[in-house]
Amino acid sequence: MRLLRIPTRRSARPRGRRPARPQLATAAAMTAALLAAAGCGGVGGGGDERPAGVPTDGSASQALGPRAAATGAPIRIGVVTEGKGAFSDLSIQGRVAEATVRYLNEHRSGLSGRPIELVQCTTQTDPAKGTDCGNRMIEEGVTAVLIGTTGVVESIWQPIVAAKIPVMLYGSSDVALLRDSASTFILSSPNFPLVELPLQIARQEHANRITSIVIDVPAAVSALTDVAVPTLRKAGVENTLVAVPPGTADMTPQAQSVSSRDPGVVFIAGNDSFCISALNGLKAVGYTGKITAVSECITDATVKAVPGATLKGVAISSYSPIGTDNPSTRLYDAVVDTYGKDIDPSVADGLVMFTVLAGFQTAVGHIAGDITSQSVLAAIRNMPEQELPGAGGLKFRCNGKAVPDTPAVCTRGGLVTTLDGDGRPTNYEVVGNTPVAD
Repeated sequence: MRLLRIPTRRSARPRGRRPARPQLATAAAMTAALLAAAGCGGVGGGGDERPAGVPTDGSASQALGPRAAATGAPIRIGVVTEGKGAFSDLSIQGRVAEATVRYLNEHRSGLSGRPIELVQCTTQTDPAKGTDCGNRMIEEGVTAVLIGTTGVVESIWQPIVAAKIPVMLYGSSDVALLRDSASTFILSSPNFPLVELPLQIARQEHANRITSIVIDVPAAVSALTDVAVPTLRKAGVENTLVAVPPGTADMTPQAQSVSSRDPGVVFIAGNDSFCISALNGLKAVGYTGKITAVSECITDATVKAVPGATLKGVAISSYSPIGTDNPSTRLYDAVVDTYGKDIDPSVADGLVMFTVLAGFQTAVGHIAGDITSQSVLAAIRNMPEQELPGAGGLKFRCNGKAVPDTPAVCTRGGLVTTLDGDGRPTNYEVVGNTPVAD
């Protein structure tokens, strides 16, 4: 692998609809973005438009299914999210959690017939508040903890896992979480956006090289060099890594360097402002080859700043089919329409929260006997393979064998969509979601 670092002047970031998190100390945030691809924003992520086919009338009841109400003493489940802070507003996840629990309690019999009671806590991207939330979950006597999108996941997780309370979350790049085989369950594969998607596209294009344009922060670069490159090399694909400083407004010099070296497939990893510069730089030098990118690249800001002709045909990784009409989005939209308030269904962070809560209920919803932290752990570990709610047909199984080096991971593969001429996702395809053996 060749690593190219091309110095450049720094300029102000373009302004977009959703501000990026305060570079989330950049390293931690970018690692999470690259390895978890937790849908945070991403893939045509926003605006007030709703895809055709979303239920807005009586068809919502059909999507929700028959009523099957939970009764009896409630089971307390903790939910920790980022909430609204100085640099980001993810309060949608709390509202989605409340709507989802109402749906599960009225249509899915809660947990084994008993209603779910939420205990919520927010971190505002503050590690100290994350630790406080973790300790509060223990004090409140919750049976399990579900973690939404946050930049301080390890601070939340440490006290909870020490108390042997099961934790389920959408994604994480923290090695301690990924390797925990005792009580942590992660619903997205860390390898998919970095390895499996670029490799899939390279094979489709009959290319033996991938050129990765990556935001130059240590965690992002090491994620590529330590995880992606060795795996790609084993598959016979070489990788050239072009690391570009954050805040680079004009990437024409880097794009010229990439285009002149027979890049094979170009892979872009960064937030939307970074990707805007990369895509426009490639356009400026006349690059017409195949481009693939992480889902965080494509937001409303990207669609406004990059010509549709450049975005058309870009392959994007995802774990949720946001922005299209399909069974997963129909169910999610029916839930937020029926039980929610002030929820924009086009925001991917909301669908992430739905998937975590509904996925947890799918794994343990019919547990027999007493519902305790230990019985929940056993139920999750022993669950058969199931379809993951809200995930466009992806299946999950949490027996520690989905990705052997990271036993907390419950899912293989992910979703791929190709952007249309308006920069919006077309149909999503399930890629690499092979069955998990006993």
